[in-house]
Amino acid sequence: MIRFNAPVPLAPFPARISRLQELAYNIWWSWHPEAQELYQSIDPSLWERTNHNPVRFLREVYLGQLEAAASNPTYLARYDRVMIAFDRYMNATDTWFRRNHPDKADQVIAYFSAEFGLHEALPIYSGGLGILSGDHCKEASDLGLPFVGVGFLYPQGYFRQYITPEGVQEAVYDRLNFPDLPAVPGVGPDGREVLVGVELPGRTVYAKVWRIQVGRIPLFLLDTDVEQNAPQDRELSARLYGGDQRIRISQEMMLGIGGVRALRAIGVHPSVWHMNEGHSAFLGLERLREFVVQGRPFDKAVEEVRNSTVFTTHTPVAAGHDAFPFHMMDEFFAGFWPQLNIDRDTFLSLGRHDQPWGPTFSMTVLALRLSGQYNGVSKLHSQVSREMWHWLWPDRPVDKVPIIAVTNGVHTDTWLAPQLADLYSTVLRPDWRQHIDDPATWEPIANIPDEALWSVHMELKRKLAAFIRERDWQRRRRLGPLAEHDIDPQVNPKALVIGFARRFATYKRATLIFRDMERLKRLLNQPDCPVELLFAGKAHPADEPGKDFIRQVYLLSKDPALRDRIYFIEEYDINVARHLVQGVDVWLNNPRRPYEASGTSGQKAGLNGALNVSILDGWWPEAYNGKNGWAIGDDRSYASQEEQDAADAESLYSLLENEVIPLYYQRDADGLPHDWISRMKNSIMTIAPNFSFARMLKEYVEWLYIPAMGVELAKED
Repeated sequence: MIRFNAPVPLAPFPARISRLQELAYNIWWSWHPEAQELYQSIDPSLWERTNHNPVRFLREVYLGQLEAAASNPTYLARYDRVMIAFDRYMNATDTWFRRNHPDKADQVIAYFSAEFGLHEALPIYSGGLGILSGDHCKEASDLGLPFVGVGFLYPQGYFRQYITPEGVQEAVYDRLNFPDLPAVPGVGPDGREVLVGVELPGRTVYAKVWRIQVGRIPLFLLDTDVEQNAPQDRELSARLYGGDQRIRISQEMMLGIGGVRALRAIGVHPSVWHMNEGHSAFLGLERLREFVVQGRPFDKAVEEVRNSTVFTTHTPVAAGHDAFPFHMMDEFFAGFWPQLNIDRDTFLSLGRHDQPWGPTFSMTVLALRLSGQYNGVSKLHSQVSREMWHWLWPDRPVDKVPIIAVTNGVHTDTWLAPQLADLYSTVLRPDWRQHIDDPATWEPIANIPDEALWSVHMELKRKLAAFIRERDWQRRRRLGPLAEHDIDPQVNPKALVIGFARRFATYKRATLIFRDMERLKRLLNQPDCPVELLFAGKAHPADEPGKDFIRQVYLLSKDPALRDRIYFIEEYDINVARHLVQGVDVWLNNPRRPYEASGTSGQKAGLNGALNVSILDGWWPEAYNGKNGWAIGDDRSYASQEEQDAADAESLYSLLENEVIPLYYQRDADGLPHDWISRMKNSIMTIAPNFSFARMLKEYVEWLYIPAMGVELAKED
């Protein structure tokens, strides 16, 4: 039994609604709008100012407002309904996992990731990897998996993005206020707070363990900002993806080695260890050390670690895989390989990756060598990964390299607009949320009246337009006189609205649509067929080309010739993403194929009825059917990136000019774009089930987790 050290209740607090405090400390509220409404309805303005954080909200709300809610019969009826649903959820025993694997209910799966994107109130994520990890935890809770997450609680989180009037991205780090977080100290079986130590060069670095409850499952996060550490080590886990290679290897030792030790101290003994990307691969070394200390021969220890370990790779670009020079491994691990009863060369061979400039110790190679189950995150990405890592299996043909495909999905309740969920419920089976991954569940979407779907879609577009204007007003207020020449954004919900939001890594080609500016201006400024482009995204603070892309987009948004046609939304986070995927007409995705491992933003948009206009990369080749969106270009190879960019830009312009824009503005006598709405319905019916996290996590269970528990099942690609 994992002990849960409940938060200290606020006092005084109206007894009739006192469980608002308990609910605030369970992220379950983040994917149940009716739970969020319990806080928002008390003080809507404060709910916005606290960034939708119920813990902070309860610390700042006036007692009189709570007392008024506690005496309001309408509020109390809503409160009781939510708490009944919460208790039913938390106490359920008839979960999918228990029904399908009742004999595995006590075999815990430990999921390690460098970042977890659960909600905008907890800014410890940077992009798709973190959002995927957050959705993984939520779906594990929904399906009832015996599951724990392990990561970092970065005291400074990821940076906040400010854009100067010149279009320069500024990274601002705000220290998290821990009393405002839905986190409590992790405790061991003895009830004492857990503190773990990891040996780094010349000293031991300690980490406190925090616990965040995500529905039914716990997420344990490490924090090195403790008094036992020297000042520089207290800052070790301060920022996500910050610092040089020494900081990176130190963080990854804390995550992998410290994470294993944290679970042991808490009393969790997993049967399956899942490494989400290579950042946590050192956990394999720590588990080897444990087995050897227990008396296992090294080779036997390697076999046992492999049999119970799952590894997911996300990166189709060789340069994106963490690797350290041997001299750094000597410095950080010189005392480690003697504990494994092996020599230096044997130790280094576990992660050795020979490069033109010399050998390196690759975290991905280490993860692959110490895992028995491996997967990529789309069919195309798995193919690329098999080719990339074929040298580790030299005796097999490329297509027999055992890196299978489990294509990413999205957590439906987190990303589906509540207004659309209500509309879908009018035609779907009453228990549709228990059958999200069944395509038959979604077939009745075709029966939604066109006018009903379009009405809700337009409501969400108006909400998006208001949100963008509010965000821009906040920015202008911050800049003061420096923003006096900025154009006040007036997003037109009646225009065709195209969204592009993601990390501003250069391979994602945010500026591809600007390749022919005169053509773009004509396309955006047709008098009777206006088109608007919405951009959002952050570049890593050290990525100067990515930051230059942001500057280009921002400056174009201020060009008088493109007035009210291009917008850049500052400070991309889960809240911005939610508004965009729920409110745009088209989701644009144009990475340089095949560098997009999967991508999930288009899946979120498609779930909400947006139409994808995308390169055939990542997940889109598996989804595109000719009726649920459009494909940019094809799957051919090009002699150069310049040739590829030119061909893809031409295809994009042609699609927009000849198909997308005309179809959107093709209206019948009733003023509705019925052919467009037909594609919206097709998008929902195909993307909602096939790219749900429910489908994805069930595949992880059947193809990866159960085999790692010792039961071999058939794998599919």
